[in-house]
Amino acid sequence: MFAPEGPTLRELAVQALSSVERGYDLLAPKFDRTPFRTPETVLGPVLRELRGLGPFGSGLDLCCGTGAGVEVLRRVCRERVIGVDISAGMLAVGRERLRAAAGPEGGSGGVGGPRPAWVRADARALPFGPVFDVVVSFGAFGHFLPRARPGLFAQVASVLRPGGRFVFPVVAPARPGSARYWGLLGFDGVMRVRNALWRPRFVMYYRGFRLSDVRAELAGAGLGVELRALPELGWRADGSPRCRLVVATRR
Repeated sequence: MFAPEGPTLRELAVQALSSVERGYDLLAPKFDRTPFRTPETVLGPVLRELRGLGPFGSGLDLCCGTGAGVEVLRRVCRERVIGVDISAGMLAVGRERLRAAAGPEGGSGGVGGPRPAWVRADARALPFGPVFDVVVSFGAFGHFLPRARPGLFAQVASVLRPGGRFVFPVVAPARPGSARYWGLLGFDGVMRVRNALWRPRFVMYYRGFRLSDVRAELAGAGLGVELRALPELGWRADGSPRCRLVVATRR
């Protein structure tokens, strides 16, 4: 799973026994060399869809990590891009990578678009008013228990302008009995045992994000929901897409 320059087993164990914030602070220097960073195979199709929906004025990458989604937003936003995350370590890596890409001339960092700002904050208490035209998020929802999602979605709605979009990809659930199904079930089981026996908790569950529930919670936050297939990511045996893009629009 990991490149030779990625985290060691010991480093991953220390991260897993920390809080979510502290764990990602520790992982941050090597995060981009792990499978946890959203791959270009996902970012590319989402960028294509965003270009069809945009252009936008201002964009927010929610739970931005080291900034994979920030780079997408810089291609579709004309005025302002912000990455927000609870981990100061992840934000520092994103900021430094942009600085290195910009070089001594202080350019745009190779991507173009507005230079991003990096804000440390809890996604459940965003320090913004309704100033964004688009909010994206990639792979962060496993860090929120189901009971926290309605509040999270309400926060997103509160920072969107009327007509603003909340956009994120959702992978189809694993087929029962498949290797991926058992792998995810085993991972969630280990995390539940870990959190029952150890504090602070590390919230990361992969099987509790059901699309039907999420659609209802988004609607409850005042967001109209549209689903779009991402055909580049393939199709299941029943003809349904392997990955959909949720486009939730503030009414």
